[in-house]
Amino acid sequence: MTSKETKRKPDNKGTDNESKESYLVLHNDSIHSFDYVISVLMEVCNHSYEQASQCTMITHYKGSCDIKKGVYKTLEPIKEALNQRELKATID
Repeated sequence: MTSKETKRKPDNKGTDNESKESYLVLHNDSIHSFDYVISVLMEVCNHSYEQASQCTMITHYKGSCDIKKGVYKTLEPIKEALNQRELKATID
């Protein structure tokens, strides 16, 4: 075996990203009202009013907030729905 072959990294195709838990993160903006963000979180993420209010306040004061935890495959459609409603969301 050559030194190049021994230094090769193991092949982990698809195993980590599919089962690894990620966070859906809402980012602050200066465009949307608190009421709008709360209603979108309730509709898209199935948050209660209290949970949506808390996430909105945390996002406002800290700049971002983890709003949902799960596998990437589950979070991706929720992120897209938030983005379609002009809210900035990412998966970390």
